[in-house]
Amino acid sequence: MLRIAVPNKGSLAETAAEMLAEAGYAGRRDSKELHLIDPENEVEFFYLRPKDIATYVGSGALHVGITGRDLLCDARMPGAREIEALGFANSTFRFAAPPGRFADVAALDGARVATSYPGLVDAFLDERGIAVDLVPLDGAVESAVELGVADAIADVVETGTTLRQAGLEVFGPEILRSEAVLVAGPEDADGTETLVRRLHGVMVARRYVLIDYDLPAKLVEQAVAAVPGMESPTISPLRDPEWVAVRVMSPRKTVNQVMDTLYGLGARAILVTAIHAARL
Repeated sequence: MLRIAVPNKGSLAETAAEMLAEAGYAGRRDSKELHLIDPENEVEFFYLRPKDIATYVGSGALHVGITGRDLLCDARMPGAREIEALGFANSTFRFAAPPGRFADVAALDGARVATSYPGLVDAFLDERGIAVDLVPLDGAVESAVELGVADAIADVVETGTTLRQAGLEVFGPEILRSEAVLVAGPEDADGTETLVRRLHGVMVARRYVLIDYDLPAKLVEQAVAAVPGMESPTISPLRDPEWVAVRVMSPRKTVNQVMDTLYGLGARAILVTAIHAARL
């Protein structure tokens, strides 16, 4: 039975649970439940702190788990490895300090750097031969410089508004681009391939829709060139021999632009259908 670690709280928890449900797995009914067996799918779920998941999986206690790439890197657990990016909980890690204080990352040598991800930051700086005094904090890192605890910080940066309010600005290269990932232990476990395939199917279903439309047969080549689909559109004859029916997969985020393009070419009866599951 495949043993899966799932975030029990935080920004990762809700979307991870939704993806697993869309992939056909059972979910817990009580948020306090820490263990769930899904006999139909031959899996066993363990609901854990996202920060601990890489450790449990890397040690071999659990086979796979969903966590953040940032948490995986921060854990520095040799046995844990990323096997699939899941496309949510995106974030970027950067260094920040008062304007003009540090010209580049090399200037941090010997400085105090506050962060909630000491393992991640330490590994980044070690690769560049930069030695700093790390100040581990659990949240509100941007206040560390103002309060005199650190000279610079390393933290998640989204719009940069919070940093500017604290009198800080980013400098140097990105430390890491993070997102939710599926991690596996040192050995491949039975059922992992099925889990990956199902989760990938969920991601495809979320990103794409099906577009059906009728089109004069003489315009097929133009329509296919404009909207090629994943591999090749499905084209079926209609009762009127001068018209055909076309079905194609298209990215969800541009579906209205695609519909406009097809209509402009002469397509009619354009319908869009959500995809609930996929295997590609």
